Amino acid sequence: MKLHPALPDHAPALASAHAQAFDRPWDETDFREILAQPGVAGFLAEAGDAAGVALVRIVGEEAEILTVGVAPWARRRGVARALMAAALGAARGGGAREIFLEVDVGNLSAIGLYADLGFVRAGLRRGYYDRGADGRADALVMRLDLTNADL
Repeated sequence: MKLHPALPDHAPALASAHAQAFDRPWDETDFREILAQPGVAGFLAEAGDAAGVALVRIVGEEAEILTVGVAPWARRRGVARALMAAALGAARGGGAREIFLEVDVGNLSAIGLYADLGFVRAGLRRGYYDRGADGRADALVMRLDLTNADL
């Protein structure tokens, strides 16, 4: 697997990885626009094809994971952990002291990964994710203190 910083030119690969990971994916335009914003860093994992994506936004001493997703064929191979490590490093490098993310309460493998990385529960957003005909799903808000994290 190769992991490298994402640039706007990587939008097609980022959109491909996102589409494999999510039911409501972002498109190439979304990725180009987000990557052009101040304080945003992105990472693309490739293993012959687009395997995963992570975006982080840093604003002052806070950062937020905007998205992290791994194609089903690339899961359970350390891709998500590598993407998160890169995103956390970018957040620290950008001066963030804490970082937040939202994760579907039903995504137990992601919640487990985030807990392993030191994230703790910070709140709950009811009905945060629109699942179309399946209704809405809650999001667990998680936080990591980057000043004490050991990554």
